[in-house]
Amino acid sequence: MNIHEYQSKEILARYGVAVPKGRVAFIPDEAEDAAKDIFKSNSICVVKAQIHAGGRGKAGGVKLAKSHEEARQYAEAMLGKKLVTHQTGPAGKEVKKVLIEEGCQIARELYLGMVVDRAKQRVVVMASQEGGVEIEEVAAKSPEKILKEYVDPVVGLVPFQARKLAFALGIDKALVNKAVKFMTGLYQAFVDTDAAMAEINPLVITKDGNIIALDAKIGFDDNGLFRHKDIHEMRDLDEEDPKEVEASRYSLNYVALDGNIGCMVNGAGLAMSTMDIIKLYGGMPANFLDVGGGANKEQVTAAFKILMSDPNVKAVLINIFGGIMRCDIIAEGVIAAAKEVGIKVPLVVRLQGTNVDLGRKILSESGLNIIAAEKMSDAAEKVVKAAKG
Repeated sequence: MNIHEYQSKEILARYGVAVPKGRVAFIPDEAEDAAKDIFKSNSICVVKAQIHAGGRGKAGGVKLAKSHEEARQYAEAMLGKKLVTHQTGPAGKEVKKVLIEEGCQIARELYLGMVVDRAKQRVVVMASQEGGVEIEEVAAKSPEKILKEYVDPVVGLVPFQARKLAFALGIDKALVNKAVKFMTGLYQAFVDTDAAMAEINPLVITKDGNIIALDAKIGFDDNGLFRHKDIHEMRDLDEEDPKEVEASRYSLNYVALDGNIGCMVNGAGLAMSTMDIIKLYGGMPANFLDVGGGANKEQVTAAFKILMSDPNVKAVLINIFGGIMRCDIIAEGVIAAAKEVGIKVPLVVRLQGTNVDLGRKILSESGLNIIAAEKMSDAAEKVVKAAKG
């Protein structure tokens, strides 16, 4: 689960991580009031569109205002409009809130991030002098500029490691203690909230000698959210694909993609293999959808409805290996959903495993126009051909 910048900063502030003074606004009047407060002690304020995507500055989603009237104008121009960045895709995202934040005199911009390295089973702290630039770009062009420190989960991020990073970043000796406090605070926030990713880009050293998070992004491990009701309440459904939101209500694992072949599979490994073989045969998956090993008829029905609701889907492949999930349950769910929403595109079904004969019998006697397949290669070839019309 991802949250907005202003929410990330609220969390970081609890852990002593320095962030600019700011307030979220949903209407221009609120933006102007927030700006008035900032201009009491600062000559510049920043108006920042709040969407779940990077690249806002290049797309016009970050503006410097020199008066509260100007801040209102920028807010009015952003709110309710679509912001298109390299991460939103051409459809963009509607801006429903803005962050009104105090400006600062920037001396240097750095990068600081934390993720879980699954191979090493540890949190890795990444830092770079290339702040303000997408870290993927730095990794591709100059990987040697990314510094890494792996954290022992027993002792956590120790001051020595933070000082090592600070010196490697070229931070002035007088500011090293502030940098250590910043890094250890960020690490503690990361661990305590069950975060999967935390990114400060840029991490700014100001001309008056402060170290602050000018921007912040935190993503959380969904499996840990039951421990964090306050964080779960920060979820913004408007920022998520409606199909993914609907899938989460039925405990389905769904991720929207850019292709035109809908996939319903049980098991993440089989789902990945199904997408791979569709690509191998020249097709493009429209989604990742894992109904799980123990889905019931209601979940299967919901999954089928979600697939059929995507206007980009030109064909559907149902690929089930029956273990705990029985093939007859899948067949009953497909029929129930088809009766409700109808089958508007070609449907290829491959069933193997528990109760496979019964499942195939149910589908064959349903009267539905179904293309049967026995092998994955056969299923992939048929669904790609069907999607091409």
